[in-house]
Amino acid sequence: MNSARILRHLLTGHLAVRRLFPVSSLTAIEHAIKQSETSHGGEVCFAVEPALNMPPLLRDQSARERAVEVFSLLRVWDTELNNGVLIYLLLADHDVEIIADRGIDAKVGGDEWERICGEMEAAFRQGQFESGVIAGIRAIGSHLQRHFQAGRAGGGNELPDKPVIL
Repeated sequence: MNSARILRHLLTGHLAVRRLFPVSSLTAIEHAIKQSETSHGGEVCFAVEPALNMPPLLRDQSARERAVEVFSLLRVWDTELNNGVLIYLLLADHDVEIIADRGIDAKVGGDEWERICGEMEAAFRQGQFESGVIAGIRAIGSHLQRHFQAGRAGGGNELPDKPVIL
């Protein structure tokens, strides 16, 4: 059990989300998702969670494990072409995870998702939360555009574009 991690999670709440992602930032992120999805047939979802609840924290649940749960909870996997992508930010751990459905993950792969996460985390370390997320959305969008062109079967908005605060 990591006491420093537990303390970070106990001290990070929804106020931190509102401070780092004010309404104007959430609106800009939603707009970036909508804009991105006009150029491809994929789906992008952004979710931010301030901290884990105590039971998963005591089990030492990783941000990656939680991201997989959120991917399922938000039904990002439930797109016709299996091309949904979740960007998950766990604030207390300063960790970004990208979970991609099998249709796009088979074409892009883990190394590229990790590269995008790393770039977003670097922006966050500089206090650039809104621009970091938007850059991540654009990078993911370029892969979706390459492999799932707009207008192909499965088009239409299958997932909400509004950022999710857990």
